[in-house]
Formats: sequence, C-alpha cells, structure tokens
Amino acid sequence: MVIAILAAAWVALFVYKQTPHIEDEFAYFWQAEVMAQGRLTLPSPVEPESQLVPFVIDFQGQRFGKYPPGWPALLSLGARLGMVSWVNPLLAGAAVWLLYRLGSRMMNRNMGLLASLLLVTSPMFLMLAGSLMAHLWSLVLVLVFSLAWFELFLTDEVSEAGLEQALRIAAAGCALGMLVITRPLTAVGIAAPFFIHGIIMLAKGGRARRMAVLWIGMQAAVFCLILPLWQAALTGDPWQNLYTLWWPYDRYGFGAGIGVTENGHSLRFAWWNTRLSLGSGARDLFGWFSFSWILLPAGLWVQRKNRKLWMLMGSTAVLVVVYGGYWVGSWLYGPRYYFEGIPAACILSAAAVGWISGWGTRVKKKWQLARRWFVLVFLAVFVGVNIFGYLPARLKQAGSINGMSAESRWLLEELHTERALVFFETQESWWEYGLYVPLAPPFSERELQVAIDRGPGVNQAVTEANPGWEVFHVDLAGQLLPGMP
Repeated sequence: MVIAILAAAWVALFVYKQTPHIEDEFAYFWQAEVMAQGRLTLPSPVEPESQLVPFVIDFQGQRFGKYPPGWPALLSLGARLGMVSWVNPLLAGAAVWLLYRLGSRMMNRNMGLLASLLLVTSPMFLMLAGSLMAHLWSLVLVLVFSLAWFELFLTDEVSEAGLEQALRIAAAGCALGMLVITRPLTAVGIAAPFFIHGIIMLAKGGRARRMAVLWIGMQAAVFCLILPLWQAALTGDPWQNLYTLWWPYDRYGFGAGIGVTENGHSLRFAWWNTRLSLGSGARDLFGWFSFSWILLPAGLWVQRKNRKLWMLMGSTAVLVVVYGGYWVGSWLYGPRYYFEGIPAACILSAAAVGWISGWGTRVKKKWQLARRWFVLVFLAVFVGVNIFGYLPARLKQAGSINGMSAESRWLLEELHTERALVFFETQESWWEYGLYVPLAPPFSERELQVAIDRGPGVNQAVTEANPGWEVFHVDLAGQLLPGMP
C-alpha cells in the first residue's frame, strides 16, 4: 500500500507535474473545482470558444462537464483540501490492499501478496494512478463489490442477519451503484456475470441469499437514479446524453452518425480498436514489453475450477466486448477501457507463478527447490526489466502527451498584475493555450483570465466583458507582450 501511494504520488508530482494531460482530465478537474464551491454549473463566458475547456459544455448559458458526477464529486473533496493530485494515489493504495484481500480469499495470502506486487509494478496502473482520470476510483469500487459478493454468496454458509452481513450487502450495493454513476459502461461490463449469478440465486438460492441479492439490487438502483437527476439538473432533460452536446456523433452503438467515419461505427472498426487496445495491454499490463500476457494461459488452466475467478474473468471478457460498441479505442494511458479487469490478470498471473514454481507445497527433492528458485528469479528478471527499462520510458512518454509541459508556466506565474487577461496566439490546436487553463478560475483563485486569440472583434468582446483588467498576449514565439494581439 505504502509503495503504491508513494509511487503514484511521484508520478503525479514529477511526471505529470500536477497538470492535466488529456481532455478527460480537464473536464473532471474543472467539474471537481466547481463542485468544491458547492455548485453544479458556472455561467458561460461571453465568448465560450475563446475560453474553452475541453469536454466542458456550454448549454443555455451554463457551463458544465460532460461526464457523470461520481468521480468529480469524489475529486472535489481533494479540491476542497487543495490536494487534488493526492486523491488517485490514495486510491491506488486502497486498490493494492483490496486486491491482496481478494487474492487471499480466492487462493491464499502468498498469492494475494504476489498479485498485489504485480499490480503495483504495472505501468498502466501507475500511469492512471498519477493522473486525474476516474479509473482508480472505479477499480476500488470493482474490488469492493467483488470482495463483498464473494464473501456473501461464494462461501459455504450465509447468515440470516448480523452486522457483518449487513455491511457486506451495503458495500456491494453501494459500490455497484457508485460505479454506475462513475463509469456506466464499465458498470455494465463488470456487473453482467454477477447479474447472471444473482438471477440463478433468486431462482435456486435460500431465503437469505435471495434477500441479499434483492437488497444489493435495490441499493444500486437508488444510485442509478442519480444519473437522470444529474442530467435534468444540468439541461432540464433527464434523458439528455451530455456527450452529444460536445460531439453529436459521440454515441454508443453501430451505424451512420456514430463516430467520425463517413459510414459510422462498424464491427470492422470495433475489431480494429480492440486489437490496438489489447496490443497496448500486452505491453502496459506488466511492462514485460509485448509479453505481459505470458503467464495468463497457465493461470487460466490451473484456476479453471475456481468459480470465484470465473466471475472476474467473465467481467473482463464482457468489458472487452462491451467497449467494442464504442467508436474510439484507448491506449494513451494503456488500454484504460479494460483497466477495471486488471484484478483478474494479476490474480491469474500470480496463480501461474505459484503453480509453476510449486510455491506453497512442501519441497521434498532438490529439483523442486531448483524449480522454485528458477521461476522466482525468472519473475524477478521480468519485473526488473519493467522497473528499470520499460516503465521509465513509458512514463516519460505519458508525461509528454500533447506537449503539456508544466515548466512553461513560469511565463504567467511571473505576472504581478492584480487582474490580467491574457490572449494566446495558437497555430495548430488549443493545447498551446490549454497548458495555462489550470492557472485560471475555477482551477485557481488567481485573478487571471486566459483566452484564445480569435481575431480583433471577438477579442474586443472578451476584453469588454472584463472591464478594468490589464490585457496581455502571448505570441507564437512564446513571448508575453502587453496589449491585445
């Protein structure tokens, strides 16, 4: 846990420099800062396109993020304390502990410990744990839900009542419900095998099991109601898809009008996205270059009769299938759409190491001891290759996404004017201006406004909306100059 927290914090502070690197992070961060003020929206600026924040929507005079409220709400607690960059590292520590608990329940404590070791060295885990993305929170929710479900239903006995039983039911129901309002599509993939198991228990289980399943379902359903309430509060329409307010084609499914291609999303593009994402996972899962999957076949074989692992493996498989219906893939921070399936990969890989090495069995012959040490040394070499070879290069690559280098911010940090409005001349994309967005409200309490240079007329409108503010501009050479461009 401690290693996970410190490693993730180091990535956040020294690799990402506490700076959002992709559009999703900007939107989550923006919404969290607004929620920390006790609000859901802010009034739109006079010229929204001049002061855009990616994936933050301007609708009917109000500005809000396009994502569900689960993660921004939690991130807002960090914003209130001025510790936004520490939220995911703390969740990373919780995820490592929960995976240890889950691995211990499924196999034994040694395998749980080994699975946690594999998780904490995973490049994909560390890249996401240092970011402002929602995946660490959803991973914690998946682990809580899985652990509670297994202790409720895949043990020999289920008690009729008691505090422990009530807490497990509450943990499972609330975790599943919060997953729905954090990453809804991920919740569908994760919950599918458990839903089937729940239907079987409703049909064939005893009274205690049936009541536990019903209570979990009812608690999750209460959280699900938050989504239409959230959408109604922002737009007046409980069924408005917020994603389409930014990109009309940003919808789930297949056919014309979905995605960026002329004929829309198709099975061919779904297969192409899935192959790219899984190819990224073959490297970013454990950092063993293209062989991070190498232990999975042995783990599947040795755990083929473990019913608990069927559920986790089923969730991972369904995640891959479900996200095939979304028009864009994921590989910037690794195959993050499948990230919540990483517990199964860690536990199966640990099981393979235990089986091949004979770990946990009594050593009777010298060759058995030699085999054990050979496997452990082999694993140590692979982990070392990741830590000293693959991981540093991958983190460096992730830290330079979209050219978001925080060192450039000194340009505006030296402004001592009480109220400054700074226009940015951009050549190719909004990223040249986006680097400075976190220096302005609501991210910061500084009296600073940043805007994109969109021509004299639009610039004048922005200036008139901020009367009395001193105006500067940054030219294409990166020079800070007085006056409008």
